Amino acid sequence: MEPLLDVRDLHVTFRTDRGDARALNGVGLSLTGGETLAVVGESGSGKSVTALAILGLLPKRTATVRATALRFGGRDLLALSEEDLRQLRGRDIGMIFQDPMTSLNPVLTIGRQLSEIGEVHLGMTRAASQAHATQLLDQVGIPQASARLRDYPHQFSGGMRQRVGIAMAIACKPRLLIADEPTTALDVTVQAQILELLAEVQAEMGMAIMLVTHDLGVVARIADRVQVMYAGRVVETGPAEAVFARTGMPYTRALLRSVPRLDQVDKGPLRPIRGSPPDVMHLTAGCSFAPRCDLAEARCLVAEPPLAPCGPDHRAACVLVGQPA
Repeated sequence: MEPLLDVRDLHVTFRTDRGDARALNGVGLSLTGGETLAVVGESGSGKSVTALAILGLLPKRTATVRATALRFGGRDLLALSEEDLRQLRGRDIGMIFQDPMTSLNPVLTIGRQLSEIGEVHLGMTRAASQAHATQLLDQVGIPQASARLRDYPHQFSGGMRQRVGIAMAIACKPRLLIADEPTTALDVTVQAQILELLAEVQAEMGMAIMLVTHDLGVVARIADRVQVMYAGRVVETGPAEAVFARTGMPYTRALLRSVPRLDQVDKGPLRPIRGSPPDVMHLTAGCSFAPRCDLAEARCLVAEPPLAPCGPDHRAACVLVGQPA
């Protein structure tokens, strides 16, 4: 089956006063309809830049984007005009942002912002778009939906604002939904509600979800496949169950060790990853994680290891892949 989203050898460089910052270095990913792909990594690993590059939202004045392939539904995203990209983003690709206050206009009512989507992208009349907006709010679980259309974003709680963001993202029934840290600013109970809502919407619409997150608990709950990023590179990719059960990359293992677990409370303190992620302005030869890795060898500093098979559809970028544990 041809993937819905096909990204190969994606590079993104930002021009700065200090020189060029290599934010992405050969990233590849694919996503089929109805599948959930989680893109995981620390802050600065390139997760959000990957999503913004796919959407064509990086600043053209400072960002250079190149790829062997960057295709959605068979269309070359790098060859599309700005108007074509805008139409694609509105109808076929939805986006949920980490902080809904950055994507909601504070001086327009929620109803106006939702109805505008129906008018612009679906060609609805004002009355039809208002009815559509009410239906969307009801679909994402906002009580008294018709009355809340008259409210402004600041009159909603954080969890309710995120629900409005989801309503805006699914208004045109997109084929792909990109969710950038959709539960980070929410408490645990609301996080669970948002994840359940995303699963319900996906089951109803059959859309693919690309989930950008650093929360491995979220990944374990809803992802079909996982892609781990570090310093702008993909360092492990595979089915979620395989990545959690048979981790092939020391960085992924370190991420898992740093997460609190109920079955580990009596086995000593958490083990944080020592050091800091590398400066993308000065990436050196070899494995980018080597300076922080407990298993690093001399050969790790010579060349960046390629993604090597460590199981069915499971690959990791480490020289130790395939060797006895």
